Amino acid sequence: MKELEILLGVPLSRIGLAAEETVYMVFVALLLGSLIGLVLAVVLVLTNKDGILRNRCIYGVINTAVNVVRSVPFIILLVFILPLTKFIVGTRIGTTAALVPLVIFIAPYLTRLFENSILDVDRGIIEAAQSMGASYFEIVRYFLLPEAKGSLILSVTTGTIGLLGATAMAGVIGAGGVGDLALTYGYERLNFPLMLFTVVVLVVFVQIIQTIGNHFAFKVRNH
Repeated sequence: MKELEILLGVPLSRIGLAAEETVYMVFVALLLGSLIGLVLAVVLVLTNKDGILRNRCIYGVINTAVNVVRSVPFIILLVFILPLTKFIVGTRIGTTAALVPLVIFIAPYLTRLFENSILDVDRGIIEAAQSMGASYFEIVRYFLLPEAKGSLILSVTTGTIGLLGATAMAGVIGAGGVGDLALTYGYERLNFPLMLFTVVVLVVFVQIIQTIGNHFAFKVRNH
């Protein structure tokens, strides 16, 4: 262990803390972003021109807002909303402060993924639900979401991996995590072994996330 610490140039406890911070940022941002994204996706599906609650105004506003936020590179978004971050959490730096831009980044991204997943549901299922007298809420709760569950899980998996990359970029505002470790102790100190190690850690994270996502999606689709 001591030899590894000497090679990497940082204590293993610091690496462990960075991994914990990354998991914290990904988990919390993913949870909030998924909730927001799912609500927006359902509204988009219901109010589009072929939806059961057609509403050009609502669809246009949400669709435009999602497109605008998605078009802004995360590193620019990160800096641009610093005043909002300060207003919400009381500080511009740190792990908790990074949650604000991370949620704003991932919510529209997941909205599009969820929207596509729900749109893939056979329209005949919706028509059958309507013929049985199901309410709009019941159609969403008992027909649309269950039928799209497998695809939604894969969408969350894809979003999680994208979010993991964003947490690495959040290191520029001192967000902590593996990205901050690579930037502060690796890049700025020209510590190549540490930078390589952080890449390996992120690759392992991605493989674990993808494997878990594929497993649950397969189980749901073959239930």
